[in-house]
Amino acid sequence: MAKPKDNPNYKVIAENRKARHDYAIEDDLECGMMLEGSEVKSLRHKNANIAESYAAVENGELWLVNSYIAPYEQAKTFGHDERRRRKLLVNRKEMARLWNDTQRKGMTLVPLVLYFNHKGIAKLKIGIAKGKKNTDKRATEAKRDWNRQKQRLLKQNH
Repeated sequence: MAKPKDNPNYKVIAENRKARHDYAIEDDLECGMMLEGSEVKSLRHKNANIAESYAAVENGELWLVNSYIAPYEQAKTFGHDERRRRKLLVNRKEMARLWNDTQRKGMTLVPLVLYFNHKGIAKLKIGIAKGKKNTDKRATEAKRDWNRQKQRLLKQNH
């Protein structure tokens, strides 16, 4: 997602860079999160990790599982559990589509980016993805290397 130049509120907190390497992402979706106050304070300091987390549809609700938000030091008595399951907020139509994709098509829901939007609200972008095999990963890497080489050759000729 491109950063709006004139917006001071937009801020990327955590990014799952390996997701695009391990999965073929077919579609993405922005969703809200139910957070506690100490979690939001910790996110403002960029103390989060979504690399080993995933999203799951259970009992008609969407959950973010195994994401890490560091404890906020000033909230000692009203702190939060670092790896608790967090509820994601999407509308019913999107929920039905996500459930269809994960149950029938064998897809998985992978968190891509955790950020504060232009209004200063924490959002999570999840991707509807299919896992890549090693041959697919090698083909993607070869294609990327060829594009780099092609750019170098074009740059040398001009």
